Amino acid sequence: MQTILGASGVVGRELARALRAFTDRIRLVSRTPRPVNPSDETHPADLLDAAATDRAVAGSEVAYLVAGLKYDTEVWREQWPRLMRNVIDACKRHGTRLVFLDNVYAYGRVDGVMTEETPFNPCSRKGEVRAKIATMLLDEMRAGELEAMIVRSADFYGPGAQTSVTDHVVFQRLKAGKTPQWIGNPKAVHTFTYTPDLGRALAVLGQSADAYGQTWHAPTSPEPLTGEGFVRLACELAGRPYHLQVAPRWLLRVMGIFNPVLRENDEMMYQFEYDYRFDSSKVRAVFGLEATPYRDGIAATLGAASGG
Repeated sequence: MQTILGASGVVGRELARALRAFTDRIRLVSRTPRPVNPSDETHPADLLDAAATDRAVAGSEVAYLVAGLKYDTEVWREQWPRLMRNVIDACKRHGTRLVFLDNVYAYGRVDGVMTEETPFNPCSRKGEVRAKIATMLLDEMRAGELEAMIVRSADFYGPGAQTSVTDHVVFQRLKAGKTPQWIGNPKAVHTFTYTPDLGRALAVLGQSADAYGQTWHAPTSPEPLTGEGFVRLACELAGRPYHLQVAPRWLLRVMGIFNPVLRENDEMMYQFEYDYRFDSSKVRAVFGLEATPYRDGIAATLGAASGG
């Protein structure tokens, strides 16, 4: 049995599709799970409940933790350590290998390229939380208490990725006939991971005994695309003239008074004001996992957004 914890999000769905190449025994765990493949087992559970998490993991060879929490610093501080502890304890109890999907917040602002060797240096409250839970897991791995790995992704985009920044400011606006927007510096390079590539990488890594005990960066295109370049390509592929609206930082802060998501995102704006370069050459070299070019990924995402 291979179990996806937090299976209702876009990454959980992509992972469930990719796992079909390896097994037809897939358990989907969330508060309200829905099958992705005909043979999927669904298991409703709240991962903040230790007993419920234990039952969800029981009988699993591999568990993939791809859950998300409300984008709120106080929620993260209170709930992420508890959720991680529940999952670690359940995996240890049942002898289950763990694959944890993480983001890059713990790295903080990086001058240069982010690699698996980049040290934790968070410059945000959310980054501090992510560093704390990643360290919890790394400590268990180093102590030999748990067979696990960390897989990190850049900001992502892709079909059905409705919580992504690009979906809100580019794809949905193009679908509605509106001018795409960008936040931060549109001339800064910003790397994005394509969600089908991420799902496939998680599935492949989860099957490999040699991948455990390490950190991996998910396959991500090395093309140095700026925000402006991302929007220009999306407009071209959508058959629309290139136009771009950029909201100044002061306006975003004013809007954040009334919009909680914008308010919570303010401390993360360094990611959009400076170059954000994410390297995945390790997983390409070891497993041959190639990233989808932006042109192909953006075209597929536009097609999904328009119902094509």
